[in-house]
Formats: sequence, C-alpha cells, structure tokens
Amino acid sequence: MIENPNKERICEILNSAKTIAVIGISQNPSKTSRAISDFLSSKGYKVVGVNPGFSIAGNILVYPRLVDIPFDIDIVDVFRRSEAISEIIPDVIEKNPKVLWLQLGIRNDEAVEPVIEKGISVIQDACMKILYQKCKK
Repeated sequence: MIENPNKERICEILNSAKTIAVIGISQNPSKTSRAISDFLSSKGYKVVGVNPGFSIAGNILVYPRLVDIPFDIDIVDVFRRSEAISEIIPDVIEKNPKVLWLQLGIRNDEAVEPVIEKGISVIQDACMKILYQKCKK
C-alpha cells in the first residue's frame, strides 16, 4: 500500500501551493467538491475546476479537461470514484502538477503508480480542507 507523506510534508505542500485544479467540481454549492473548492479559494489559492459539463461553478472557472488549463497547476485535487482514477492519469502525467491529491475515501494504488514514477507526489484518501486546518493550528 502506498503511504501518504507525513503531516510536516503535507503542510509544506499546502503552504507552498498556489494553484489547485479540482477534478469533479460541482455547480451545486452544497456538494463536497464545490464546498472545498470555495473554501480553498477563500484561503487565497487560485482554484479552477475540471468538468466537461459546464464552464463556471460559482466564481470558479471550469475547464473540460485538466490539459485544457492554460497555466501550471501545483495540486490536482480529485473528487472521482476510486475506480475512475485511471481515466485521469494520462492528463495528470501530461499536465505534470507537483501533487495529485485524491480526496477522502478515494484510493487507487495501481492507478497512481505511473504518476509516482514520473516524480509527482501522491496523497490518497485525505481531505484537503481538514489537513489545511490541521496545518494552520
């Protein structure tokens, strides 16, 4: 099983990141993907969404695919089912973010192996909002 970085490293990642792409963002503000996107945006991160179904979610610009984003991304934050993770891996590798972050309840060790081999850090089954709050204590 692939282990997540320790708390110190996760805090370093969150403190140094500036741009976050949220794959699976929703237009519905009560959905977790949207609520966490709004939270991260309120904390000063530049947040963009990835969803082929729409181009805006509240104040967040949304692109059809990760590779359509015209600037570098520090963290790719994923709200997709574990079994769907392999579908996004080619775009993650092409975009080459610093970190691939799979939200709480999402883990797919086999799918993320090529990402790790490329030198991209991977965090799985972890809520970015909760860990952000722990880092700020």
